[in-house]
Amino acid sequence: MARAEEDLEALYDALSELRERLGGFRYLRECDGRMEWPARGVYFFFDERELRSSPGLRVVRVGTHALRVSDRTTLWGRLSNHRGHIGGHRPGGGNHRGSVFRRHVGAALLVRDGDPAGLLPYWKDPTAPKGAIGESEYAVELSVSGYIGGLPFVWVPVLDTPGPSSDRGAIESNSIALLSTAGRSIDPAGEEWLGRSAPSEAVRRSGLWNVRHVGEPYDPAFIATLRGYVEQT
Repeated sequence: MARAEEDLEALYDALSELRERLGGFRYLRECDGRMEWPARGVYFFFDERELRSSPGLRVVRVGTHALRVSDRTTLWGRLSNHRGHIGGHRPGGGNHRGSVFRRHVGAALLVRDGDPAGLLPYWKDPTAPKGAIGESEYAVELSVSGYIGGLPFVWVPVLDTPGPSSDRGAIESNSIALLSTAGRSIDPAGEEWLGRSAPSEAVRRSGLWNVRHVGEPYDPAFIATLRGYVEQT
């Protein structure tokens, strides 16, 4: 077995143990801020329709938060941006300008399902005014919330200080790099995976709803770091 393949299996083994320690997957459609969340951490989204070549589900998104010294974003704050709105004005929608994950998913939906309102150029532009296309944009936000809300995920608490040298940043970047290289050849995205319709070449090529760190070299030492935090969960 090649080193990259061994590392990929070690990563999935760590995530399997994490899932057991958390008591199973969680789904954003069932989550809210009243639940107990660690202040900081790294999250891994899977897709129940995306199976690995070995038993198990494939990771389709890795993320974290607070990688700048001045950043005070919490884990739940970042996850709630991805989840979208529960109540209030336009319930079930969301703000893809505040979530790159939502922006990639919505763009892929527009490509796959059609875009009669010509929304895609506005959707991909994070500087476009919110609600620029009115109800057409809200309809896509609803679809994005439904899609992301149905993806199982786990998270690992990593409570280190915000900053670019944090363990959270190392776990995130190296996981993406490994999954988008070894994972691409060992566990390729399914033919029906929504990300195959994404305008972003990095998403289509990697099999992940990620762009940063895709295809980069990875440091195998991150797996031991991740496992250490898993064992503390």
